[in-house]
Amino acid sequence: MLIILAVCFAFGMLTMSVVLGKKGKRPAIKDTAYECGMIPIGEGSPRLSVKFYLVAMLFILFDIEVVFLYPWAVVYKQMLAENAAAIFGSMISFLVILFVGYMYALKKRAFDWKG
Repeated sequence: MLIILAVCFAFGMLTMSVVLGKKGKRPAIKDTAYECGMIPIGEGSPRLSVKFYLVAMLFILFDIEVVFLYPWAVVYKQMLAENAAAIFGSMISFLVILFVGYMYALKKRAFDWKG
């Protein structure tokens, strides 16, 4: 019954907006974008270099990898009591792989989107 009521309400609102809405032609100036009183010139969104998106993707990638470090740091003392060498070794290997990926990105000049 709730689903039927929700669907009827949605279609009722759409129907009422068509029935009660303003009719007639609108001037073209009403449909243009308002940019601080200036008439908009050119495209709305300029094209960006692919390098910009590459830097953004690398930022997200390294940011997510750092998020994986947080839970490890929170429970490090508890895990240290069980088997310290395995825990420390796995984290060092994770950081080494992260560092190798970072050095590879630096070598390929992936962080420089102007060049």
